[in-house]
Amino acid sequence: MSENHSAMLDAADTAVLERPKSRRKKKERPQKEPLFHVILWNDDVHTYEYVIIMLNTVFGYSFAKGFDLAKEVDRYGRAVVFTSTLQEAETKRDQILAFGPDPLIAGSDGPIIATLEKIPGE
Repeated sequence: MSENHSAMLDAADTAVLERPKSRRKKKERPQKEPLFHVILWNDDVHTYEYVIIMLNTVFGYSFAKGFDLAKEVDRYGRAVVFTSTLQEAETKRDQILAFGPDPLIAGSDGPIIATLEKIPGE
């Protein structure tokens, strides 16, 4: 390589090094929607059968899953039955509340209680 070419390459390298670096725009991550639990609460005016049928109707849960969730509500006083975005969780909660009273218990005058709970840190 001739001295001329070498000098030109050195000058080009220096020019590249001296060029201001372009600022790359940070890719903005789409913000993740917070998630919410649908909580089913225990009471004395709804039977296991009611809970199992309601969970099957609203969520499509099997008898076994419905029974497990009914036992959890009975044992712990509450159970998470569904988790999703706010809009979908509200829809499912409203479907539970629209399910009505338990026809197997005379004192049942309304639906089982269901509420929403935002997942901490979401």
